[in-house]
Amino acid sequence: MAQKPDAGVQVTVGMGTCGLAAGAGEVWRAVRRYLQEHNLPVSLKPVGCIGLDDREVLLDVVLPGEPRVSYGRVTPAMVPRILEEHVRHHRPVEEWVVGRIPEEGRPFPEMDFYRGQQRRILRRCGFINPEKIEEYLASGGYGAWLKALEMTPEAVIDLVKKSGLRGRGGAGFPTGLKWEFARRAKGEQKFVVCNADEGDPGAFMDRSLLEGDPHAVLEGMLIGAYAIGASRGYIYVRAEYPLAVRRLKIALTQASKYGLLGENILGSGFSLHLKIKEGAGAFVCGEETALMSSIEGKRGMPRPRPPFPAQRGLWGYPTNINNVETWANVPLIIEHGPAWYAALGTAGSRGTKIFALTGKAVRSGLVEVPMGTTLRQVVFGLGGGMADGRRFKAVQIGGPSGGCLPAAALDTPIDYDALSEAGAMMGSGGLVVLDDTTCMVDLARFFTAFNRNESCGKCTPCREGTLRLLEILDRITTGRAGSEDLNKMEELAQVMKDTSLCGLGQTAPNPVLSTLRYFRQEYLAHIEGRFCPARVCALNGRGGAAHGPAASGTGEG
Repeated sequence: MAQKPDAGVQVTVGMGTCGLAAGAGEVWRAVRRYLQEHNLPVSLKPVGCIGLDDREVLLDVVLPGEPRVSYGRVTPAMVPRILEEHVRHHRPVEEWVVGRIPEEGRPFPEMDFYRGQQRRILRRCGFINPEKIEEYLASGGYGAWLKALEMTPEAVIDLVKKSGLRGRGGAGFPTGLKWEFARRAKGEQKFVVCNADEGDPGAFMDRSLLEGDPHAVLEGMLIGAYAIGASRGYIYVRAEYPLAVRRLKIALTQASKYGLLGENILGSGFSLHLKIKEGAGAFVCGEETALMSSIEGKRGMPRPRPPFPAQRGLWGYPTNINNVETWANVPLIIEHGPAWYAALGTAGSRGTKIFALTGKAVRSGLVEVPMGTTLRQVVFGLGGGMADGRRFKAVQIGGPSGGCLPAAALDTPIDYDALSEAGAMMGSGGLVVLDDTTCMVDLARFFTAFNRNESCGKCTPCREGTLRLLEILDRITTGRAGSEDLNKMEELAQVMKDTSLCGLGQTAPNPVLSTLRYFRQEYLAHIEGRFCPARVCALNGRGGAAHGPAASGTGEG
């Protein structure tokens, strides 16, 4: 006979965008309906993304004194059996179990996907209810903010400088130095801004963090505002992230209610007012000066620098802009100290980095690894290697502004400088695994088309350069190009890098340059042999397979 569960039983459902897209809403309603029908005293809790995206929907059962048990790819039809057997009879349904979590914040120690990860920034994602400030506080949240209030602003900046934290938005500028510039700038008003305009195709790091642990970002912004002397701030988040926006609004309301935002915070004399600005989805607004124009109600277009935002930013006042992941790192540095923070990583790139691992790997999802981890460790260790027995061809890192690195570069460490030397860039954290069915010329064309469409058009090198690059790539992929076109692309790409106004135009040629560097033979196959080694492009109106062998290994060396 079924027994009612003991008090303290908890059921969690992954309710990030990844989970909801897989059907978490229906699973949630099925759990709630079962609990109500059977009058079970079970706590039902929504949580953010724990990173294991290819196993969504994730439903976890926590019995008092026992490890948390996770079920993967759960459907509403599976719910009654899980709750009946596990919750009521303490017998896990082993055939559906993904893994067990013996300790909060350290998911699935037995899984290869989590071996090699160091989940510092993501430690709460998947464990706390992101819509309950009480759970954030119970996990030590806002403790770093209280500690910072006992320090001078200059001391806070010094800790961040000593930690070696560099901006996680892509450029990698030292965060503490950026804060120091803003602190020293003269202005009767100063601003802090969170750049949550995550626009790279396939990237979902910032979105998942905002959905799973929004208060960590707010706490980092509080500390940064105190350090530079700002009393107003904005979170610039794209409107395509409705769940992140909703949870941010809840977090702001809760923080204000608890006296952690607003006037005279905790009687300290320091005040900070934060607002959400929803962006319309323009990729260029990820560039900080274009982002500021958008906040001011203008068209999102970059401004010449100098002056830099630290001197003249929003409405002419000193402004400090960091991205979501950068802000979330700050409480860790204040709480544990710069030496603890800098113990992970490399000499030039400290701490951890979050990546959205996608593409043709066996496993995909959200990963957080120490700086210095190699691409091979991520792709073949965490990602499990290539799906469907295909051959690895390249990894595309850094989004539309990044580069494609071949098998010979797999031992490149994830480090700002090492990736740059290899012809790629860290970017915000998109990492796409490509197999031998990918045409590198077609891929370069895809990203060039994206950059062309997203160019604001303000400066000639970017506006015209992206279009001309795309025209040449169109000719190559349709069998209408000559060998001289490769030289034209390289020359044009260099001009764009040297003369474009902002980072979009300066980095837009990277996909072309990196594929030319490592996969030049594939370009020549299109131009001289009139065939596509990956059998993707239709040359002269015909499929590439009709013109030559599928040289799936082209460029791997």
